[in-house]
Amino acid sequence: MKTSPLVLIIDDERKLVRSLELALKEAGVEARGAFDGASGLKLAAEIAPDAVLLDLKLPDLSGVEVLEALKKSRPDCPVIMISAHGDTRAAVQCVKAGASDYLTKPFDLDELVHLIGSTLERRQVAEELAYRRALGANDALIVGEHPATQRLRQQVARVAMSGARTILLLGASGTGKAVVARAIHQDSERCKGPFVEVNCASLPEQLLEAELFGAEKGAYTGAHQRRVGLVTLADRGTLFLDEIGELAPPLQAKLLSFLENRTYRALGSGREAAADVRVVAATNRDLSADVRSGRFREDLYYRLNVFPVELPPLKDRGDDVFLLMAHFAERFAHDEGCEPIRLGEEARELFRAHPWPGNVRELRNLVERLTILHPGQMIEPGHLPPEMKVPGANRPDAGRVLPDQLAAAERDLLLEALTRARGQKGRAAQFLGISRHALKRRLKRLNLD
Repeated sequence: MKTSPLVLIIDDERKLVRSLELALKEAGVEARGAFDGASGLKLAAEIAPDAVLLDLKLPDLSGVEVLEALKKSRPDCPVIMISAHGDTRAAVQCVKAGASDYLTKPFDLDELVHLIGSTLERRQVAEELAYRRALGANDALIVGEHPATQRLRQQVARVAMSGARTILLLGASGTGKAVVARAIHQDSERCKGPFVEVNCASLPEQLLEAELFGAEKGAYTGAHQRRVGLVTLADRGTLFLDEIGELAPPLQAKLLSFLENRTYRALGSGREAAADVRVVAATNRDLSADVRSGRFREDLYYRLNVFPVELPPLKDRGDDVFLLMAHFAERFAHDEGCEPIRLGEEARELFRAHPWPGNVRELRNLVERLTILHPGQMIEPGHLPPEMKVPGANRPDAGRVLPDQLAAAERDLLLEALTRARGQKGRAAQFLGISRHALKRRLKRLNLD
């Protein structure tokens, strides 16, 4: 099983097609050939290629007719035209009709391989940018109509347009503090500036200081080059400090100094620098209790707590659970290239009764799992994890989808589909009800290469 790009070659010169298949294989690109327009269109529908190499002159259809049909069925698939000498004008017309490029015969195989590689790379970058833009927009959505959600949305709107330089988000784990932080940024006058996020619990103290404030070359072991800090990168934008309660005491003092003066020094530097940054901090800890115990600096707590925003747990948001479920179902269906899942009546009752100890994150993980396992289906109680079928289940780990369980189930499904498809990723994707690109992403993530 390979995750290499797949190119379809439609040309009636069989020796040329064979030579191209071998040349592309050496370059790490899988290729399939068709020798007339009709079989090429049929094969394109079956294998969902990443790019098409199309001859202008075919025995049954013209290259222009095949191009138009391909663009109707797969508008995002790049098509490179191959033309003989004297067909340049027609090739240019094809480019105007949607072809991404063209080559004239005879051509150098290395030139062709390079052109295909560039075409595939451009498509991948375009898809990634579109995906990230959509993801960023979705990440800033505060979904729900419950009064508690409406109050949160109103608070976000007020604080976003205020002059508050520090904001503290409070709430249990999984309530969506990162979503609220991004919404504050996008609703503010700083929306055109950067949004920079760091998890304060993810790095050792010294590395976190270098991550935040930067470091000069040689400032610590392993600092082989100068490092620009996230505070610098967030200038004129928003810096989101997640898990602020996990910050070590020495770094608490340095963060306090920055919040008071908006100046800082990189590790190993004797020069002060300034940054115009709004700081949004978040924690699931009781910082006031940590202040009393001496674990968190009192002066830093009051500096951060200028405008506190508390996020309600999912169990207190009523039917928002169904609006969030539909939101995530649409999002994951888009990622997987399938129809969104829906809830049957009995499943809806279980969703309504479940305490959601993992909050919105638990719901999101469950919807992702259900989309992978049952794409486009009506979800019934038999599809749900056992803890959701137990009335009153309120264990701390109830309903949580473990990453290893999700990965194992996903791996089994992918392998089964690929076995049925005899290794053909396009057919395997059809069996699973997802797009070929979604299949490739998951194969790569699970190291099934």
